Amino acid sequence: MPAEHSERVVRVLPDVSALRKTFDYTVPAALAESVRVGSQVRIALGPRRVGGWVVEDDVEPDPGVVLRPIAAVRGWGPPPEVLDLARWAAWRWSGPVPAFLRTASSPLAVRAVPTSRPPVSARPASEGPPIGVGLEGGTRVVRVAPAGDRWPILEALAHQREQAGAEAGALVLAPGHRAAGDVARRLQSAGIPVALVPGEWARARSGGCVVVGTRAAAFAPVPRLAGAVVLDAHDEAYHEERAPTWAAPVVVAERARRAGAPCALVSPCPTLEILALGPLVVGPRTVERRGWPPVEVIDRRSDDPRTGLFSERLVRVVRDVMETAGGRVVCVVNRTGRARLLACAACGELARCERCGAALELVDATRRARSGPGVSSGPKDDTGAAAALAPFLRCRRCSEERPVVCAVCGATRMKALRLGVSRVREDLEALVGVAVAEVWGPAKADEKEEDRVESARVVVGTEAALHRVHGADAVVFLEFDSELLAPRFRAAEQALGLLARAARLVSGAEVRRPGDRAPGRVVVQTRQPRHPALVSAVSADPGVLAGVEADVRRALDLPPFSALAVVSGPSAEAYGDALRGAAPATVAVRGPVDGAWSVRAPDHATLCDLLASVPRPPGRLRVEVDPVRA
Repeated sequence: MPAEHSERVVRVLPDVSALRKTFDYTVPAALAESVRVGSQVRIALGPRRVGGWVVEDDVEPDPGVVLRPIAAVRGWGPPPEVLDLARWAAWRWSGPVPAFLRTASSPLAVRAVPTSRPPVSARPASEGPPIGVGLEGGTRVVRVAPAGDRWPILEALAHQREQAGAEAGALVLAPGHRAAGDVARRLQSAGIPVALVPGEWARARSGGCVVVGTRAAAFAPVPRLAGAVVLDAHDEAYHEERAPTWAAPVVVAERARRAGAPCALVSPCPTLEILALGPLVVGPRTVERRGWPPVEVIDRRSDDPRTGLFSERLVRVVRDVMETAGGRVVCVVNRTGRARLLACAACGELARCERCGAALELVDATRRARSGPGVSSGPKDDTGAAAALAPFLRCRRCSEERPVVCAVCGATRMKALRLGVSRVREDLEALVGVAVAEVWGPAKADEKEEDRVESARVVVGTEAALHRVHGADAVVFLEFDSELLAPRFRAAEQALGLLARAARLVSGAEVRRPGDRAPGRVVVQTRQPRHPALVSAVSADPGVLAGVEADVRRALDLPPFSALAVVSGPSAEAYGDALRGAAPATVAVRGPVDGAWSVRAPDHATLCDLLASVPRPPGRLRVEVDPVRA
């Protein structure tokens, strides 16, 4: 190395997402001991100082490059294996590496990590892991009912970590902070060393414990990973809404594969994307069935419209619960971000697409015809001319169109179905004669509001009520068809996930006698009583929906049988045109539709290589790989 480069040289990735390149810096002697691969540092980049991460050590700089010294060391950062994982995730979800390294780093500066490790479990050495819980090797999908006991899986993980050595660590993900805290406390009560991140990031970095956290914990600093468990792997909380739209279960499965460690993706209703990550492990059928409470489906197709928001059967259910001492009911109706459903005014049948089964919307053909050239103006008549003055029905999922005719009885008049939380609250108060608490939107930092909701015997709200209420005797879905027929190809799986969440809410942690089913009840009002999602919940067999969904997705070439990305934003047109020009024959680039482009490839390797090879144009651009709400 030349004399002017006699100091140690490291390669630094600046914390600037738009830059996407590394720079070489020298390490001053005063900082030599605290600079290592993964360290967070401060560097001079042009006229300003920025943060960054050391990604390579002892590098040979390019000839003629004028090196500048590292300005300061912020503290410890992610270990080298997490740096590699972040690079892979940046390719997999078409995002900048710094975005993932921010997730992998402590929110506070960590100047030192503990050298002494917490005590190990006091369990007898002869005690082995439970058998058949999904930690036998590789990545496995473990299906456990909503009220089923997941503790044996966590015990097996703790045993796996102990067998791997004192420095080894394990990883547990939960979908929310409350659930993660509960898991950490239960592990600690069993004498198992735990680090709850992000608060105990430094302890996790030192190793020798089970690291517990939420979505971001997929990049937690766990040295020598001995095993990983993702609880409720189907939960949408594991999917980042901001681009890059990464998914924690996929990251954890890849991390475990790289480490050669077992990984269990635990869920009462695993999605097809989760099932594609590993073989399915299911316990005895009788055990799984006991873990689901009774699910009652109320068919509203033949109800008298004068009954209003509540069927006669539902009124009896609510009053029966209220007559019991301390009985509590949670009513769910999603009024935002859901489909506006149409039903036949004559027979009550929902207007559904004959091709893919999604909900249909009523379109004014005259208004559509005025929207510009190249836009369909509805189905054609017998002569081939567009029926420009007649409205028509259109599928929001596959764009199939048909005249306004009921597929069951042939009637030509449709009625809109829509409920609102406030209206439901008013009617409920009149029915039960008690005050009803209303819940919608994210939780507020208001203790009085939370106390009011928790003390109310009747709560009505959006699906947020299922997360903010701690227990109930019955959960009622007043209008479930908007979930089943939402214009998203994952709508049925998401609907079953809501039923599983409700089942856990009414079941609680009550200890039951062998053979007893989970307590409580879940009641669903619908005009599709034989929908596979409802059949799965009633029969306590999520495999029913998985089989039907797999057939539909395979026929429509939808994930997980293909890889999908959606491109939007002011620069989407330029990027979409570039992708179309560079795409191989196996990749379909379509758009724009409502300002967005879709890119579909046979697998993620093809899709991600294409997205990485095409330079991004200037301007705002959002790339969603594996969009959850598509």
